[in-house]
Formats: sequence, structure tokens, C-alpha cells
Amino acid sequence: MLDLPEAGLYRTTQPLPDNESNFPAGVLVYVGEKPNDGGRFVVRPGQNRNNRWYWGEPTTPLRSPTWGRTLKKLPVEGFYTLPETLTMEGGGKWLENAVVQLGYNGEGRGIIFVAERHESTDENVLQFSNRGMMIEDDLLDRLRWAPILPVRDN
Repeated sequence: MLDLPEAGLYRTTQPLPDNESNFPAGVLVYVGEKPNDGGRFVVRPGQNRNNRWYWGEPTTPLRSPTWGRTLKKLPVEGFYTLPETLTMEGGGKWLENAVVQLGYNGEGRGIIFVAERHESTDENVLQFSNRGMMIEDDLLDRLRWAPILPVRDN
């Protein structure tokens, strides 16, 4: 029986058997499920826009009976608040409860981008830089989800 992981983001800790060159240890992957019970698949990141990965083709059917147990589950990309104040080298702080955007690099390491409110604009919006701060797994696991309503432009 296959022990397949649920859909979501993961960091590989071991290469995918029989596909080691495409899925080595230490990379970001997405495990998904094709519609109508088309089976589980794994895919590497495609392109990154606005600090978020988009996935595409080719996908690889996930047939290894045990590889899923070696994957490190990662929190979804999106918006969170900081559980504590972060002090930067050379000065500066991101305060506890600051809104941050969580993204990942290609190795599946968390990167946070702090929300900024620019006073020079009349728009009431938060902006996130395209340069963030890499964080350790300990902080990654303690970020607090911030449900921000997505609104699609028509």
C-alpha cells in the first residue's frame, strides 16, 4: 500500500527513488492530486511572482510507497504575524505581531517579507518587498496565520 502525503508544500529530505536528478534532497516541492482520482503527483516550483511560487508542468506521478514519509511538511505560503520581535544585525526590528508574507526559496527554506505602509501614497494598502529575511524552521513553525481576504481583479 502506498503511504502518500496529503496535498501541500514540502521540503525533500531524501531524493525521490528513480528520479533523483529531478527531485534531490533539500528542494521545495508541491504534492498535488489530479482531479477525478487521477492520482497524486509531485512538482518543483515553476515561477515566482509577488513572493509566491506558481506550479506547472511537468508533474511526476507519485508512486514511491514510502518517500512521502521523508518529506518535511511546510506551512502554506501567505500572510502571518510574528510570534516575537525580531532584532536585525546592524539595528532595526520587526515587532511582535507584525504582518509578514511567508514565501520559500528553491530549497524549501522559509523567507518572510514584512508589511509596509507607504505614507507617500493615498492608497490604503500594505506593500511587501521582494527582498525578505530567511528564517529557521523553529520560527517558521511558530508563525501565526493571518487570514487576509483575497480579492480577484476583474
